[in-house]
Amino acid sequence: MSPWLTVVGIGEDGFAGLGKRARRALLGATQVFGSQRQLDLLPRCIVAERLLWPSPFSLAPVLTRRGQPVCVLASGDPMFYGVGASLARQLAAEELNVLSAPSSCSLAAARLGWPLQDVVIVSVVARPLAAINTHLYSGVRLLVLSNDGSTPAAIAALLNERGFGPSRMTVLEHLGSDTERRIEGSANDWPAEDIAALNLVAIECQAGADAPRLSPVSGLPDNAFRHDGQITKRDVRAITLARLAPQPGELLWDVGAGSGSIGIEWMRAHPSCRALAIEADEGRQLLIEHNRDALGVPGLQLIRGRAPQALAGLERPDAIFIGGGVTREGVLDTCWEQLRPGGRLVANAVTLQSELTLVDWRERHGGELTRVHIAQAQPLGNFDTWRQALPITLLEATKPLDA
Repeated sequence: MSPWLTVVGIGEDGFAGLGKRARRALLGATQVFGSQRQLDLLPRCIVAERLLWPSPFSLAPVLTRRGQPVCVLASGDPMFYGVGASLARQLAAEELNVLSAPSSCSLAAARLGWPLQDVVIVSVVARPLAAINTHLYSGVRLLVLSNDGSTPAAIAALLNERGFGPSRMTVLEHLGSDTERRIEGSANDWPAEDIAALNLVAIECQAGADAPRLSPVSGLPDNAFRHDGQITKRDVRAITLARLAPQPGELLWDVGAGSGSIGIEWMRAHPSCRALAIEADEGRQLLIEHNRDALGVPGLQLIRGRAPQALAGLERPDAIFIGGGVTREGVLDTCWEQLRPGGRLVANAVTLQSELTLVDWRERHGGELTRVHIAQAQPLGNFDTWRQALPITLLEATKPLDA
């Protein structure tokens, strides 16, 4: 089968910057889809019908023309946060021909002299700005794909709020065009001037003296989260996440999420990790919403309800953590039933009643029990002594592959 659809990456230099194959595809197309800005880059010799993307955006108008010679215009590299990647999910490889131009990130790296393989790339195009938070470490270089002209100022405000005001920012407008422009400054004194809607922000991250030290390794300080006291404490959280063992692309259910600390740290383990936080208390739901943004995982999905009822219809997870509601009828069994084969279940208990529930469940389904004791040195008069925290009983079980 010959490709009927050609996706042409076009830069700010327009038709003149295209190669022979891209020009030939556009000259032979019956319809060309793109944004108004992209379509305006085409010369009169392109006689194909020019069609704007619908609003809200949809691929349907292209897919209904299957078999006809159609072109789609994309900015730069269509497979890099572009429409080419979306089309590739809908079409067989032999139906699709992708002709790439340099991406905005490639052009930015060339302008700045930054090795692209050493740069972290974040898109905030129709995505929450809070996603930047998880990448803020001194020495890291970020390339941020902006949503519009207001994005650079919003990024500067976010960096100041997180204690990264000294970070150096460079905004690159209309990369690859005759009107390309560069604006530079630090986040803490970012210039108030108009920025073109088509821009990319380069950031050399530099923490200020007041910036919190938040490691990408599990076990963030408890004060990194807003909580009402119901939180899996730092050391136990690190132990729990080690047993949950997040892998790229996996989904976690954080049941009885409290402040959402387990789900948040699960998602910080890898950009493709996903989590659902199930929480019935409205006050804690607000805490979860704050924490997920502040710690850079705005994609964490909050399920407002109580297990096991709230679990109905959810996507089956690769791992489950139960931090609250262990003794509630049906919670453990429902979670085990919905867990994917080979998945991990970890449940923590503090009270005698919840511990007995775990012991009883283990006798029926197997697994390992671990008792965790944590003590901290605290003053006692003129001396110091160990203050024992409440012991935690931890159940860990892996579902058989043939279950």
